[in-house]
Amino acid sequence: MPNESAINTSRRRFLAGSAAVAGAATVGTGSLLTSGPARAVSTDARIVIAGAGAAGISIATRLSRQLDGATIIVIDSRETHFYQPGLTLVATGLWTPSRVEDANTRFMPAGVDWMKDDVVEINADNNQVMTAGGDTVDYDYLVVSTGLQINFDEIDGMSPDLIGHNGVGCVYANPDHAARTWQAAERYIEEGGIGLFTRPRGPIKCAGAPLKVTMIIEDALQERGNRERAEMHYLPPGKGLFSQPDIDTFLKDYFPSQRDIAIDYNHPLSAIDPDRREATFATPEGPHTMEYDFIHVVPPMSAPDMIRHGELGWQNGSFEGWMEVDQYSMQHRRYPNVFGAGDVVGTPIGKTAASVKAQAPVVADNLVATIAGQEMPMAWNGYTSCPLITARGEAMLVEFDFSLAMKPSFSFIDPMKQQWAPWFLKDQMLHAAYNAMLRGRI
Repeated sequence: MPNESAINTSRRRFLAGSAAVAGAATVGTGSLLTSGPARAVSTDARIVIAGAGAAGISIATRLSRQLDGATIIVIDSRETHFYQPGLTLVATGLWTPSRVEDANTRFMPAGVDWMKDDVVEINADNNQVMTAGGDTVDYDYLVVSTGLQINFDEIDGMSPDLIGHNGVGCVYANPDHAARTWQAAERYIEEGGIGLFTRPRGPIKCAGAPLKVTMIIEDALQERGNRERAEMHYLPPGKGLFSQPDIDTFLKDYFPSQRDIAIDYNHPLSAIDPDRREATFATPEGPHTMEYDFIHVVPPMSAPDMIRHGELGWQNGSFEGWMEVDQYSMQHRRYPNVFGAGDVVGTPIGKTAASVKAQAPVVADNLVATIAGQEMPMAWNGYTSCPLITARGEAMLVEFDFSLAMKPSFSFIDPMKQQWAPWFLKDQMLHAAYNAMLRGRI
């Protein structure tokens, strides 16, 4: 439960820095902000963008301004745009689903051809993509921004249909799942019992989300006076909780000592029996089954099958199956006319909207330079950000890059302290910044 004195102090310091707050929409973009070339590059290039999520639309918007005469085709069947950073707040009852839903047509740039279909196969050797509708689309340049896929079937007994029933929740990957998660979580908050909060092996989108769900639900239990009726376990697949080492160290102490949340290390979820309300984990010592009243299931994630089993994926190494790109230029390492951005790419960190905000100008400017036969001017430094919500009204603004060192944007926000200011940014400001990103304004 937040300390009111600490919140008031944080609020005063935040408002005192109002000049910096005006720039909050550009958190973390730093030197990556660019207005693009003064004059659009003339070209008849045919550019296909696979995916109309945050990365795809942001890049399409920038390219439509930076190129003159190009044919830009965005392929994605989704007509509803999800503000995915808000799903955690929906899943914990702090936002309604309507706050994270919008129409893709509102953000699609003028002059771009929107093909309402989905890319299901990429033939990079012949510069072609194939769609679910059976069309073959040729390209000169390709941007892959499909996002990732959620592999519910890699957990025995798990199905998206279970979300909201039998104590099962999952914040990923749409407002319906998040809303149904809140239905199950609210019952747990009212009734108590054993709560299990999981995290799978491998990269996932918004890696802070499982932690946020855990802490917000714990805070709600305190708020309603039911904390003593609840036993809570956080179950990571290995020995770490967070990729940034300072926050990892903090959480390993904070969860058990300050929030009475047990950490069961080396517990990747392998199976679930919703009728018996039992979950089985593949521990180093063998299968371990635990009972639960509420379980937050985070399934394993991967690049879409056409990437992880195709020619554009990393063929080996720690990023095997994710899209192979140079982590700085975002250009494919074997196909120079192909670029990637967003959750689909295999890079050391970065599956967040903040990373997309930093990657979009890099991809756009480097692609334009490639078309013009020039040296690529931009490099992504790995910037990513996580407003790590610890309770309603408090958060920690964690910003870092490939070095894993903290890279705070505001001097008055201490990344190692729980404050009101990062909560305010998350709750009230970052959605507007996200929309500005889609429109190429930041």
